[in-house]
Amino acid sequence: MTGPKLFDEALNAKSRAMTAREFAALGGRKLVYVRPVVAREVMSDLVDEDGDMVLEVPEDATLYSVHTADGERIALVGDRDLAFAAARQHEMNPVSVH
Repeated sequence: MTGPKLFDEALNAKSRAMTAREFAALGGRKLVYVRPVVAREVMSDLVDEDGDMVLEVPEDATLYSVHTADGERIALVGDRDLAFAAARQHEMNPVSVH
């Protein structure tokens, strides 16, 4: 079940929380979420397979994480405008979350 039918069911679900699948269907594959993160929270994602830092970033720096509707992080960017531009370049519709 996808598309409008799933969307209608999600809107009519008043007494229960939406499932991850229902939530993802609201935005479709093109909706992505951009949220600020502190670099220290994602340091483990900034190392290569040998444990070396791929990018030197101060631990207190603000980065921007781009996520699909189901929560999967697809990018980590150093600038909010760049995160939005990259999403649009890949034909996605970015929205900001906090």
